[in-house]
This record gives sequence, structure tokens and C-alpha cells, in this order.
Amino acid sequence: MQGDRDRLLAQYDTLRRRQSAVIASLLEFLPRLDGLPATVIEQLRDALLHADHPFLIVLLGPFGAGKSSIINAVTGRKDLMPVGVTPTTDHISILRYGDQEETLENDAGVTSVFYPAPLLQKVSLVDTPGLESVFRGHEDITRNFLHRADIVFLVMLATQALTAQNLKYLQQLKRYGTRVIVLVNQIDLLTEDELRTVLEFVREECRVEMESEPEIWTISARSGLEAWRAGALDEQAWRASGMQRIVDYVDGQLGDEELLRQKLRTSLQITRNALREAEEILKSNQASTLHCGNIAANIEEQLLAQRRDQEAAIERIAVNVSDFMVDAGERVNVALRRLYAAGRAPDLLRRGFLELIGLGGLTRRGGRTYVERQFADQRLLSPMSELTAISDLAGPRLEGQDIQDLDDLVGYARRELESLPPGIQQKMIGDLALPQNYDRRVLDDLPARLDALVREANWPDVEVLDRHLRNTGLYLVVFEVLLLVAAIFLAQVLKAEPEILALLLLTPVIALVGLLFLPLRGQAVAATQDARLLILREHYIDLLREVTRQQLERSMQFRRDAVAPLLRLVRAQTQLHQTQRARLQDATRELDSIEADLPSLGAEGLLRKARQVVGREDGSP
Repeated sequence: MQGDRDRLLAQYDTLRRRQSAVIASLLEFLPRLDGLPATVIEQLRDALLHADHPFLIVLLGPFGAGKSSIINAVTGRKDLMPVGVTPTTDHISILRYGDQEETLENDAGVTSVFYPAPLLQKVSLVDTPGLESVFRGHEDITRNFLHRADIVFLVMLATQALTAQNLKYLQQLKRYGTRVIVLVNQIDLLTEDELRTVLEFVREECRVEMESEPEIWTISARSGLEAWRAGALDEQAWRASGMQRIVDYVDGQLGDEELLRQKLRTSLQITRNALREAEEILKSNQASTLHCGNIAANIEEQLLAQRRDQEAAIERIAVNVSDFMVDAGERVNVALRRLYAAGRAPDLLRRGFLELIGLGGLTRRGGRTYVERQFADQRLLSPMSELTAISDLAGPRLEGQDIQDLDDLVGYARRELESLPPGIQQKMIGDLALPQNYDRRVLDDLPARLDALVREANWPDVEVLDRHLRNTGLYLVVFEVLLLVAAIFLAQVLKAEPEILALLLLTPVIALVGLLFLPLRGQAVAATQDARLLILREHYIDLLREVTRQQLERSMQFRRDAVAPLLRLVRAQTQLHQTQRARLQDATRELDSIEADLPSLGAEGLLRKARQVVGREDGSP
């Protein structure tokens, strides 16, 4: 027997540890659940400590139903609990076992009465003021204490069992989930037929209101009290009163296994009640959580849209720069081709001849070369002079849009913050504010860097182009002179040869073919200039994009910094909600597992299974 009891206690202790682990976990994170009443945390603490308290039978019912009389009857003391026609029980009274009679009161409205009755060695009896008390605070006292009950004795008068108040009690008890035994008191006032009618009604109402049919005992507390005469018990009268049923239940049916099982079940039920309230609060917070998620998503969408707008603006400026440079290159290309056109051969021959005889300086006017004068007439000496005006638009465009976007974003964030519940608003760390200054140092350096790039490229290099043109004229003159000298020489040496005569006739044709070299030379010079412009354009646009995108990254960070407190808040709130939901689900699953093991309390194998579960939770092998 001692071995069985040791096994039972070991199983009880292991299951209790599992319960305690679940409750401790809930106590760790539930206080952070927005809107959770403090009473839920108090209930969880009660559940954690419940196993250390004596087994509690709570008597619940309206005033005058005989709750105090029932307690007096089972203890054999008619005046242990005050009885009267007025609501005399104005607070919770707990009757506990003690070696001597003693009464203690605390500030929580609970009176502990100690009395040396054998029945109280197994259970404590709780007398309540009733849920319909006319005294303020009684209903709250009873309701807050009710969840601690291991068993509830719902006491109702046989003559008033059909009252709406008793139906209200049934609904309340269904919500708490506590095991209920109905005590129909004062059956001595009814006939057998009346009693059967009452019992049938009570059973039916229990099935409807509680969706179950609890045990129903018929008693007469008055007859039970009268069975005690001069300290002796009239057994026949006692049993006729029905009071022996309560004693038998405590002494017999409420054995060790059932008592321990019910203690665990009560703790489970208290925890489930707290979980149910937490889940309802979590569900009511769902809308706020979804709103938090929408806020974060909307801000990210706005940031993405603003970034796209700024990138598009940068690209438009880059395209404008590219188009301008392409147009400038085309104009230079056309000018160069004109300089090397075949129709300009006479002029090039004249200039080349002067260069050949050392009088090339005569072709320069006012210290300006021929190419300089031609490019000046066509406004090509500085085709990039207007480029700065185009690229300079990048800074003001980015800055203006950044300031507008920041203002819009912060305004949106403030409105959304105000739409959140006050409890969530108070969690935000930091303020939603625009930056004090706009940092545009990167943009300030851009014009100088672009100008330096253009100066370094020196496009078009008119000195080089003029040298190419002069050299081309010189080459052309030399070619024509050599051709003429060769023709004269051949005519003098071979005067009458027909072949020579034919060759001399082809000399003008060869001279004209030589002039065709000019357009080819022009194309080559223009191609070189196009290649230089292409390199310049790539470097110029790359630098423009690099700097403006650096500024864009800074400005995007400005935006994120401005709304960071709200983003942190809503993301943390969303994550917290998801974590709380997951932990509530985990706790519910573990409670279901523990409850599934309760019927096997005392059986072989349960201890090993329970220890395996606890071992997994502790991380032990």
C-alpha cells in the first residue's frame, strides 16, 4: 500500500511540475498582453499555488438557501457559522481543520475559521455571500473566489429551485468549468410528488444551461442539525436528512486519487479560464495588430514609391545630359566632315602650300587658327557650356522632393499613430520628427567634380583638330606635287612612247582620286572625336548617377530615421502578437496533454511518461 501511495504522490508531483511550468510561462509573458485584466494574472498565481492549498468545497447559492446551516450540520455545531433571515454572511468564510477553535480575518474579506472536526482533515469548506448579494462588493468577492473551488456545492431551496437566480448560477458555473454537485435543501417542506417535479426540472435546466447533468443530492440541513442532540448524533434522523451523503462523499468517494486528481483538475481549470480571457483579449487586439501590420506595409510602400520617383528623376536628368551630349557630338561631327569635304580641296591645297613654303602663319587671323574660327562661327568652341545647367537641376530636384516626401511621410505616421489604441501608443520610444537640417554636402561637391571632368576631357581639342587639318593639307599638296613631278619626268624621258602618253593622260584622274582621301580623313577624325565624347559622356553620367544615388541613399535613411520609432513599434507589436498567440497555443496543447493523463493518475506507466515530458522541457536526456 505504501508503495502505491508513493507512486501516486510521485505521479502527482510530476504532473504538478508540468502544470507549474505552463503557468510560469504564462505569468512571464501574459502581463505584456494589452488590455489583460489584472485579475487574470491573479488567477494564474492562484493556479500556481493551488496545489499547496487544502481541498476546497465551495458552497454557492442565494441567501437563505442554507449554506451556513449545511456547514454547521456536517460539523455538529449549530452556531459555528452565523445563520439568519437577513444576509448575515457578508464575506468569504473558510472552515479549516484546527486542533482548537479559532477565527482569523484578513484584509481581503476572507475569514478563516479553524475547528477540530474530522471531516475538515480532508477538505476545507467555503461559505460565500452569494452572487445576488444586496451588499456592495459581495458579488465580486464571490466571483473572484469561485475559480479556486475544487468542488462547488450549488445550494438551492426545494421551494425556490425554479428561480431565475439559480439559472444565473448555472450559467456562471459553466463559464468557470468547475465540477458542480447540486444540493436541493429543505426537502422536508415538499411532498414526494413535488420533490420529483423539482428534481426533474433541475436536471433539465442543468442539461440546458451547463450542457451536462451534475449529481443532485436532496438534503435537509435543518433536519441534519436537529439530529445532533446534546452532542450525540441520531443516526436514523441524520441519514433521513440526506446529510450523510456529504460525509460519505468526503470520506469515501473523495479518496486520495480522486482528491489529487481534482486538485490538479482545478488548477488546470483556473489556468484554462485565464487562458480563455487572454485569448479573448488577444482576439480583440487582432484588429489593432492587423492595423499595425498595415501601417508598416504602407510605410514601406511609400518609401519604395518615393525611391522609385527619385530614381526616375535621376534617370531623367541623366537622359537629358546624354541627349545634350549626343547632340553636341553630332554638331561637331558635321562640322568636321564639312572641313574635310572634297569641295574644300582647293582651300586645303592653298593652305597646305603655304605651310609647305613656311608661310602657314598667314592663314591665322587674330591669333586664332582656322578650325577655331570655323567652330566659333558655328558656336562649337564650348558645346558643353550648357551642360552644367542641366546637371545642376539634380540637386534642387532631389532636395525639394526629399523635403516634400519627408513631410508627407511624417504626417502620415503621426496620423496612424493617433489611430492606435492609447496602450500601444505609449509603447513608442522616440518621436516622429523631421530632420533639423538637410545634409546636401554630397550634392554641393557635384558641380565642381563634373566641371573638372569636362575640363580634363578638353573636348573638342581645337588645337589638335587644327593640326590634323593643316597636316592633311600638307599631305595633299605633297601628293599633288609629287604626282606632277612624276608626270613631267616621264614625259621628258619617254617622249614618244604610247604607254607613257596614256599614263600622262591619267594623271588628272589620279590627282582627283587623291582628293577623295579628304572625306575619308574627315571620317577618321570625326570618329576619333566621337570616341572621346563617348568616354566623356559615360564618365560624366556615371559620376552624376553615383553622386545622386549617394544622396538618395542618405535621403532614404532620413525618411527611415524620421518614422523609425513608429516602424519599431508596429513591428514589435505585430511580432509580440504572433509570439503571444503561439505561446497560448503551446500552453493549451500542454494543458490538454496533462488533462489527458489525469484519468490515469495512480496507474502504472504514467510516471515514466510524465517524467519523459518533464525531461524534454528541462532539456535533460
